Amino acid sequence: MLKRREFIRQAGTATFLTMMGHREGRAVGDSKREKQRPLPNIVIIYADDLGYGDVACYNSQSKVQTPNLNKLAERGIRFTDAHSPSTVCTPSRYSLLTGRMCFRTGLRGVFTGVDGPLIEKGRLTLAQLLQDHGYATACIGKWHVGMTFLKPDGQPVTPRGGGIKKVRQVDFRKPIQDGPVDVGFDYFFGTACCPTTDWLYAYIENNRFVEAPTELTSPKTTHWLEYEHFRTGLKARNFDFRNVELVFLDKSEKFLKNHIRQQPQKPFFLYHSTQAVHLPAMPAPQFVGTTPAGPLGDFIYEFDDIVGRLMKTLETLGVADNTLVIVTSDNGPEIVVTQMQEQFGHDSASPWRGFKRDNWEGGHRVPLIACWPGKIRPGSVTDQTVCQTDLLATFAAIVGAKLPEDAGEDSFNILPAFLGEQQDRPIRDYTLHQTIRNALSIRHGPWKLLAHKGSGGNRYDDTYLKSFEIADTDPEAPGQLYNLSTDPREQHNLYSQYPEIAAEMKRKLEFFQSSGRSAPLSR
Repeated sequence: MLKRREFIRQAGTATFLTMMGHREGRAVGDSKREKQRPLPNIVIIYADDLGYGDVACYNSQSKVQTPNLNKLAERGIRFTDAHSPSTVCTPSRYSLLTGRMCFRTGLRGVFTGVDGPLIEKGRLTLAQLLQDHGYATACIGKWHVGMTFLKPDGQPVTPRGGGIKKVRQVDFRKPIQDGPVDVGFDYFFGTACCPTTDWLYAYIENNRFVEAPTELTSPKTTHWLEYEHFRTGLKARNFDFRNVELVFLDKSEKFLKNHIRQQPQKPFFLYHSTQAVHLPAMPAPQFVGTTPAGPLGDFIYEFDDIVGRLMKTLETLGVADNTLVIVTSDNGPEIVVTQMQEQFGHDSASPWRGFKRDNWEGGHRVPLIACWPGKIRPGSVTDQTVCQTDLLATFAAIVGAKLPEDAGEDSFNILPAFLGEQQDRPIRDYTLHQTIRNALSIRHGPWKLLAHKGSGGNRYDDTYLKSFEIADTDPEAPGQLYNLSTDPREQHNLYSQYPEIAAEMKRKLEFFQSSGRSAPLSR
């Protein structure tokens, strides 16, 4: 693998400004002024388990008002065919940061507690790319792609499995290795995994615990799909489950304020990675009862408020006009939303079939909203098929870099989609999807092939999902083929009716698996 700093760089700012100069039909102003404009700041706000139907500008029947997300869409662009790389947390976060589908690592499932690391040494990340081009970089929130924790004897804790027993092996006084500050982030404040789920309830700053988790804590609930359920684990004394998101928000706001005060001419990259709206649904006290959709609805409303406060901070600091803000989610909604639908009439996956873990659209088609004043036309909507893996190639285009061959293997440059260009043809010919079990599917235009039977994730004989089960119309077929243009809810399996299409898509999927990439080498 090429060392990160050996990849080919061109004259970053100059190349970007030449590429981003005046184009007919875009309100970008005077071309001379455009050429003097610095590289944009970049903010990614990454939601957890936020469904397509949770955001009011995507679902007019949503029981949760999302005024700040709606406003962001009014100021920028809304993608209607955007996808998380996986149907669960860890692989999506790995893929967003590296531009590479996580099934290529061999990981199945997700990390919990003190697992890791997943990002390979020497692999280019979004943060490393931008850091190498002069950006100050910060990760605030949930990391969830692994770190190396040390025992008292200085040896690494076993990297996989073990739950609370493994957490107890950690020497919380020792520095943590292979975390965010080792893969391109100048600053990190957050948690190793899901802040209120995964056995280890403590904050980490850079590579050390802020406070050691020494208290044993257990939930009052018994079933994992109850709104306030979490795993029994070790908790730092001052760690408050209900205020995690506000702590993350405070740290991100402080990063932005300190950066503008200390280095106003230097661009910044903030990756604000939230716990909201993952279970347990424990919104901060001021958000309890703010929606008619129960605790999870209130948590969604809290996430929307966080988006609004971060946008307000950018405006107050005078940097909003030169900041690209992207808001999206790591996968579709948790199956607890079936209860929300029955109790409150709120459909988090609307209008798609499936939920988190499933390979149907509800598992990975997610909201994606981007705002970039002067570049993205306000109120834009696009049906371009995009994946979060595409951000690496897109950011490379923004800074004028060419990716090396061993980076961003599944990353396409979607900058033209942001700018309202290339609307007459797809940026991506094929898009890959993966589930918690690494069941794979492939998309080509309206056609979607699932190379497996069933959801690839959840079991629909489960009590919570039985009423959502849809019989396979081609039960003898080895997989599923759907035409999303005529059957967006994936109810009619056309595998046997169109065997040539199924065979060709299966061949392409196998090629992308064996070749190690789906994106072209020249980007």
